[in-house]
Amino acid sequence: MNIQMVDLNGQYKKIKEEIDSAIQGVLNDTDFIKGQQVIQFEKSLSEFLSVKHVISCANGTDALQIALMALPLNKGDEIIIPAFTYIATAEAIALLGLTPILVDVEDSYFGIDCSKIESAITSKTKAIIPVHLFGQSANMEEIMSIAKKYHLFVIEDNAQAIGSEFTFSNGFKNKLGTIGDIGCTSFFPSKNLGCYGDGGAIMTNNDMLAEKIKMIANHGQKIKYHHDIIGCNSRLDTLQASILNIKLKYLDTYNLKRLSSAQIYNERLKNCKEIIIPQTNPCSTHVYHQYTLIVKNGKRDLLKDYLSSCGIPSMIYYPLPLHKQKAYSNLVEIRSTLDNSSYLSNSVLSLPMHTELTIDQINYITYSILNYLTV
Repeated sequence: MNIQMVDLNGQYKKIKEEIDSAIQGVLNDTDFIKGQQVIQFEKSLSEFLSVKHVISCANGTDALQIALMALPLNKGDEIIIPAFTYIATAEAIALLGLTPILVDVEDSYFGIDCSKIESAITSKTKAIIPVHLFGQSANMEEIMSIAKKYHLFVIEDNAQAIGSEFTFSNGFKNKLGTIGDIGCTSFFPSKNLGCYGDGGAIMTNNDMLAEKIKMIANHGQKIKYHHDIIGCNSRLDTLQASILNIKLKYLDTYNLKRLSSAQIYNERLKNCKEIIIPQTNPCSTHVYHQYTLIVKNGKRDLLKDYLSSCGIPSMIYYPLPLHKQKAYSNLVEIRSTLDNSSYLSNSVLSLPMHTELTIDQINYITYSILNYLTV
């Protein structure tokens, strides 16, 4: 079987006519920067998320950096983040001279452990960046409550869970990325909503923040050649926006296909005592950007090697928590034990997950896992 971690080619072939037509339209117009397709995509994504403002940008890391630049922060201010996440969460903070404060994550849903946040807050703490890891929400109700209590900003890192929804205790529902002061996402090709290059977006319901974010992403200008604040050059090009306009129409379908594949994985693997299948936060829907197992008893790397010998790819997201990354050893501060983050880095293994995954492929993958772990 030709099994891939992500099958972008198969997905493209199903919408090839629409994609090719959209790209050709941009080539015909030669409107490559800030074209109408960018404006249309921002409007369509705003409607999909039920958020007032969507400002597109060059990539997800830029989205985080621009979000931080839009807030009243000074060098040395502290930003609380989970220790188990992709490096971009800490990278954007460090680049601005801010201090990443690491807090452990839950061992079940992999979101930041809210019980550890308050003890990490000091007079220098200005914001929390929860990461919606692998496709589901961190505990946003508790995070927003803590943020309100201590007058902190909340920036949602939603690069991996676009389309997922959080349900509050009063029954009110919000799409992820629209709950905090600012939300950030990525359109890297392998994301649930991915373009064919780099891309990102920033979301907010705050009019003043939206205006400032637009300026920052455009060299700090509102009027051309009049630069009122320090900014950067970060924009989604028109070709990528034209692709995203097509793929956004299919996002709910794509996410449901991922959910269906995850449910088959779960059914096949639920009785294996050597692994823990992904747990779903009851307050959140799960869009399965990754299908991530916890492999027990130190067998993760052995299982990965065995799967590779069977022609099955797998990935480790992430092999090192932030506090063990060399570049950040002197930049981060640790305010809680990080036992879960260290454990997960040594135990997690992500299996193939994409919209083109077939039942036969899942059966072969799960058969191989069970064959190895139950010998």
